[in-house]
Amino acid sequence: MKVSMVAGEASGDLLAGLLLDGLLTQWPDLTSSGIGGPQMARRGFQALWPHHKLSVHGYGWEVLMRYREIVGIRKQLKTQLLKSPPDVFIGVDAPDFNLDLEADLKSSGVKTVHFVSPSVWAWRPERIEKIRQSVDHVLCIFPFEPELLAKHGIAATYVGHPLANMIPMQPDKAAARTKLGLLDTDTVVAILPGSRKSEIKHLALCFFNAAKLMQHVKPAIKFIVPAIPFLKSEIEAAARSSGLLNHLQIIDGQSHEALAACDVTLIASGTATLEAALFKRPMVIAYRMGALSWQIMRRKKLQPWVGLPNILCQNFVVPELLQDEASPEKLAAAVLNWLDAQVNAPEKLTALQNQFAELHLQLQRDTPKICAHAIQQILQG
Repeated sequence: MKVSMVAGEASGDLLAGLLLDGLLTQWPDLTSSGIGGPQMARRGFQALWPHHKLSVHGYGWEVLMRYREIVGIRKQLKTQLLKSPPDVFIGVDAPDFNLDLEADLKSSGVKTVHFVSPSVWAWRPERIEKIRQSVDHVLCIFPFEPELLAKHGIAATYVGHPLANMIPMQPDKAAARTKLGLLDTDTVVAILPGSRKSEIKHLALCFFNAAKLMQHVKPAIKFIVPAIPFLKSEIEAAARSSGLLNHLQIIDGQSHEALAACDVTLIASGTATLEAALFKRPMVIAYRMGALSWQIMRRKKLQPWVGLPNILCQNFVVPELLQDEASPEKLAAAVLNWLDAQVNAPEKLTALQNQFAELHLQLQRDTPKICAHAIQQILQG
């Protein structure tokens, strides 16, 4: 069994690693290669390019500066795959990169699977036709997606969200704090400014300036900042600019430990917000991008929510502060509101935790096994 895979950024690497677990159980002699990260490498994946080469977001200069390199990588990979076709190609998220590649491979007779449906229900609905042309099957991580795709003639399977099985229903806060050198009595805020360079550029300094304002109100507050290793220097530079470098605990990775240990998190919109919800943590979701990117995104957005917890709950269960609204002052005030609720309105936190527990149950499935079974059916068909 020969599989080619492409995963962009840390969240895609995590999902692809779990998918490989299922594939290796089904096909023990499986070989896999393409574009990926350390989680995939641990399952024997051969990365021809590292996954962070695809970690770019937005429009305008943010993409144009990297466009030629990314297109060049896709062209080289396509040439290799057409010369020596895999049994199946699996694109893991990264739709801007994968859908064009999948279309070329499918037209050449290669079976194509896309893991994580592009969010056509949230924005860019015009992508639906591209998906139909590009893939034989979509593996969906949210329960409402297969029915939506079926209306457009796209075969899909709900496989659950792998994170729902990785994260315990009742996280061990005390153990996480011990591991990170924190006390049970500490007030802890986890700061997660994103997993892309563009996110660090637009969010890190703003988040750290918000932390400085929080510190003025609560001097004993502890801030913990998980950093992807290749972005750690940029995060440290932003912390230094804010004057908070010596007051932040910047750690290598360990985002799950940080979320388990914290009382509340200030977090960039993205997959990490769903992780925070599965850890049952209150959060403040924020996002900023270049002005051109923001104007385009605003026009393409189909729902009032941006953060995954709010989208899945169909309500503003946690605050979202976007673009100009994501000022240090407003971010600090929103985080402090959650901390105050611990003392003055514990019922508010309990209600949120109950909603997140219900969401957790909805997303729990044996994802690796279901994915492997779906792919087996595709190959046999």
